[in-house]
Amino acid sequence: MNTGRDEDALRWDGDDDPTLDVGTRAAAREAGAGSNRAVDPAAADDPAAEADDPAQPLALPDGFQAVGKDSAKVGHIEKDGTVVMPGDTAPMSSPMLITLGILAGVYLLFAIGWIIGGLRLQGTAQFLVSPIGYQVALWLAVAAPALWFVTAYVLTRGSKSWVRIVWLIAGLVVLVPWPFIMVGAVGTVAR
Repeated sequence: MNTGRDEDALRWDGDDDPTLDVGTRAAAREAGAGSNRAVDPAAADDPAAEADDPAQPLALPDGFQAVGKDSAKVGHIEKDGTVVMPGDTAPMSSPMLITLGILAGVYLLFAIGWIIGGLRLQGTAQFLVSPIGYQVALWLAVAAPALWFVTAYVLTRGSKSWVRIVWLIAGLVVLVPWPFIMVGAVGTVAR
């Protein structure tokens, strides 16, 4: 009995449906193509048949390791069901994202501290430095926290998480807004 796809939900043929085969690309191709042809079991296990469809990624569950030709192209399946291919970076953990958010907030506060403290010292500092030189130095100091954060983040992409955190904390030590700490938001310079 040859029925159309519209009537498939109304009949039951048992477990011989090729779209129910799990783990073979040939079955996925046949199901994706919408054809009702049966999948040849020999073609489903043929590595040459799998290699002709680069759009379908190969993935193995945890604990399995691919060996042989093209084993570098085989990814693995995480516990949550996501497929991680070789070369892909794993998503950051929640504690790492929270830590980066807190550090980014502190860097933003440092930039604001450089603006406030630098503008409070403007009259006194221009006695020692030319006004143009002071403006250039002030805005470089304001941009320094953002530049350090972005540079440390980009340069430590392939590193361990703790290396990124160490570089970001080192930036916090180096870039403390001393004018704000010494003068404050409304204070005056002690003479």
